[in-house]
Amino acid sequence: MRTPLVLVRSINDLIYLSNILLQFRLAYVFPGSRVLGADDLVDHPKKIALNYLKSYFLVDLFIVLPLPQIIILFVLPKFMGSSGANYATYLVRAMIFLQQFPRLFRFLQIVRSTTAFILEQALAKDIKNLLIFMLCGHFVGSCWYRFGLQRVNQCLRDACYNSDINDCSVLIDCGHAFGEKLDMWKNNTNAAACLDASSGAFSYGIYEVAVPLTVEVGVIRKYVFALFWGYQQVITLADNLSPSYFVWEVLFAMAIMVLGLCFFALFIGNIQSYLHTLRHRRLEMELRGRDVEQWLSHRRIPEDLRRRVRMAERYNWAATRGVNEEMLMENLPEDLQTDIRRHLFKFVKKVRVFSLMDEPILDAICDRLKPKAYMKGSRILTQGGFVEKMVFVVRGKLESFGADGTRVTLSDGDVCGEELLTWYIERVSISTDGKKVRLPRQRLVSNRTVKCLTNVEVFSLRLADLEDLTILFAGSMHNPRVQGAMRYGSLYWRPLVAKRIQVAWRNRKKRRTSESN
Repeated sequence: MRTPLVLVRSINDLIYLSNILLQFRLAYVFPGSRVLGADDLVDHPKKIALNYLKSYFLVDLFIVLPLPQIIILFVLPKFMGSSGANYATYLVRAMIFLQQFPRLFRFLQIVRSTTAFILEQALAKDIKNLLIFMLCGHFVGSCWYRFGLQRVNQCLRDACYNSDINDCSVLIDCGHAFGEKLDMWKNNTNAAACLDASSGAFSYGIYEVAVPLTVEVGVIRKYVFALFWGYQQVITLADNLSPSYFVWEVLFAMAIMVLGLCFFALFIGNIQSYLHTLRHRRLEMELRGRDVEQWLSHRRIPEDLRRRVRMAERYNWAATRGVNEEMLMENLPEDLQTDIRRHLFKFVKKVRVFSLMDEPILDAICDRLKPKAYMKGSRILTQGGFVEKMVFVVRGKLESFGADGTRVTLSDGDVCGEELLTWYIERVSISTDGKKVRLPRQRLVSNRTVKCLTNVEVFSLRLADLEDLTILFAGSMHNPRVQGAMRYGSLYWRPLVAKRIQVAWRNRKKRRTSESN
């Protein structure tokens, strides 16, 4: 396995080498600019190179040095079967460990830096944590097998030292011997006991399971079982380990416990954060429901009204998902708020008068639209009552009916109460100098009833908001295009609404004619 392992190690080094080349071209944020929140990006190649040379260049250079490959290919073959073979294997192990920790440090640092740009979703972060866990399980399992192999090696050396066989260490270090010496070593009781962990000839401790694995021929079986052992110990925090009194074995078991505890805290922390978010929402809903129940009890609301209030609260919570949309929008930049409102309120232009108005007026209208939810059976407008809002239907079905018995179904994207805007535009008056705007003192009375057939989500424009818009944009609302849209509304609006506008226009025309006469 010497050549395949060297090849895999070299490919891994090429990945780190590509990271070095990337760091020489990767722009960075100047640290001094973060004080003022400017985050100045440095993209000059010379400055980037100098910054990298001063930071992690030496560490990355040490990581990619092919020292294990050199030792495995050129150093170890010279010492096989000699007295220095054991020291050569120590050298390989020390070199791998010296490079492994900085490699792991840089790997975690690179993954953490890319998380903010690439792995923004919760699922991607969980996948990242899972990959890190698999890497640590691989590392622990590999160390366990390597240390177990070293303990078997130590047992064989003790057996060689206590035997009368000369130079039996040559056989331990992959050397070759023939004749009587080889037969004596094969029949040595102490040497045979080293490969039987149950004999008790050597205190293997946590490496007892690794003893029969050392004489396994299949490399894949060795790796898979060592990987399984590493995962098992990291997950269980080394709870099932019973180490011997060997100091390094005890320290290795303690390191596994600490590593498993860190990962346990990491995963449990992520899960706890997720559950805490859900629990916070649920607790907020429960507190809201408790406040509502206390208010209903304090005001002695009848039971049928209490039931309707509870249903409305549950529906409002389900419709908004517990998110305060107004507060969320307030924290965004003004231009972004405007773009979001234009995207959400495209249905505003379905009203013919609104479609002919300028963008500032539409933005002001969208800024004043408020979300609202109605339960099945609720009434938005009542015949004989005042019209106090315009309603844009987002989801659900409504029914509009009047004294004449005509029924009209309203659904997603429809508007009701638009006659209020027409009524305001008709009756608002502007002074001759164009500086004063006088609003009508009367209130518009509805001649129809609008009732919810299902649970309905709407955006409403209140009476006070229409008054403000009329005052701010009275001149624009009296331009010929808007008046023409009102005059020929029957071509665009619903027949019932168009008929009402035509009647109002004829009445206004008759009134002006009588005044002129």
